[in-house]
Formats: sequence, C-alpha cells, structure tokens
Amino acid sequence: MDLGLNNKRALVMGGGAGLGKAVAMSLAGEGAHVVLAGRTQEKLESAVRDIQAAGGKASSLVWDLSQLDHIASRAEQAAKLLGGPIQILFNNGGGPAPGTAQGQAADVWQAQFQNMVLSIIQLTDAVLPGMLEQGWGRVITNASSGVIIPIPNLAMSNTLRGALVGWSKTLANEVAARGITVNMVLPGRVYTDRIAFLDNARAGREGITLEEVEKKSKSTIPIGRYGRPEEYGDFVAFLASERASYITGSMHRVDGGAILNI
Repeated sequence: MDLGLNNKRALVMGGGAGLGKAVAMSLAGEGAHVVLAGRTQEKLESAVRDIQAAGGKASSLVWDLSQLDHIASRAEQAAKLLGGPIQILFNNGGGPAPGTAQGQAADVWQAQFQNMVLSIIQLTDAVLPGMLEQGWGRVITNASSGVIIPIPNLAMSNTLRGALVGWSKTLANEVAARGITVNMVLPGRVYTDRIAFLDNARAGREGITLEEVEKKSKSTIPIGRYGRPEEYGDFVAFLASERASYITGSMHRVDGGAILNI
C-alpha cells in the first residue's frame, strides 16, 4: 500500500529517542523528509544517521520545547530545513516525574502545564498557517492511555495530558473542512527508556524486583508483552498518510488491548 508520504515534510518532536525516533524512522521509511527535534544533540544526530543509513531523508534541530519564546523561530528553522511549510506535525513532549494528585505545589503544576500543554498548543499554532495555506496537514499528538484510565502514581501526567484531549478534539472540528486532520495516539506499555524508568521507579516503591514489575505489567496486557516502538511508529505513519484522510478528532490506542473498555 502506498501511504502517499513520499516527499511530505514532517516535524517530529522528541525525535532523538523512544517513540519520537520510532515515528521519524517510520515516516522516513515511507519517503517523508523528517526534521527530528529535541534537547540532546548527540541523540538527534545518532537518530539522523540511522535514518540516513536506511536511505531516508532527515535533519536535526536542537530544541527545548519548554522555552515558549523560541517556538516560532524554531518552527521557521524546521520549515527551512525541510524546504517548505511543515505538513506533518508529531507533538511529543516528555512526561513528568511520578507522583500523587495530592500535595503537589502550585508552581510545579504551572511549570508542567507550560511544558506539557501550552508548548504543544503554541507549536501547533505556529505550524497551522502553513497547513491551512496548502489545504493539507496532519497534527498528531502523543499522549498516554492514562487519559482514559488514570495510571496510579502518574497524577500529573493523567491530568495535563487530559487537557490536550479537549484541545485536540476542538481543533479537529475547527480545521477539518480545510484538509487538516487532528488526532491523538495513546501508547500503553510500548517499551522505551521512559517505560524502563517507570518500571524501575515502581520496583523501588514496592520493594520488588524489576522482573516482578514487568511480569505484573505484562499480565494486564491481553497480548502478553510490551509493545515495540516500531509498531507505534508505523501506526503514526499511517495516521499521517493520505490513506487516513477521513480519520480526525479521534484518540487511538496502541496498548496491546490493555484498556479493557471499548
């Protein structure tokens, strides 16, 4: 199946590792020109080399998305690297530290709202005019299965990613008639450094081994294993494609069936 992504211009946030890198690899594998953005130059350059070694087109851009006053200029830089307006935007920010809903300081909530919510909204606003001018675009935001069923001890992530659900659905309705789709993807336990960090944190908190944590986690997943990053990346590539032009305003789970409700 031809996904119609050849020579499409994509910006992938958090592209140096984990789910972002997997998305960039999948998009580039379908012929898209990808700019990988993130905070760590070494990781970005390594990911770019991997894509280029596989025959793909990729560039890197060091970018700390939490710095709101840099968003407009960095988005312009990304478009210059791509040779034209961004057509596919993969919104992907880091997750906060584990913690409860109770007792979090107001300044911590404010800082994480800026990092996880406001930065994504402002980035999308910076990219949308080019999409609207072309009459074609894809906005895909990575979130978490915690927006459907809150994950214990990840209260801040559950709350703030939930805010993006309402924003994404509202935006989808506003731009649907202009050829732009807006969707969210909710990964479950797709194995990345973030999952390794959370599993280790749980092991320490519960006083059990990492192997026991993984066994417990896998027992809640009908498929019986953690997901592979490339499985997530390939789904996002489909959602970004011409073939998915009638899919918008939706949340899509990539979780091995872990969320049991329909």
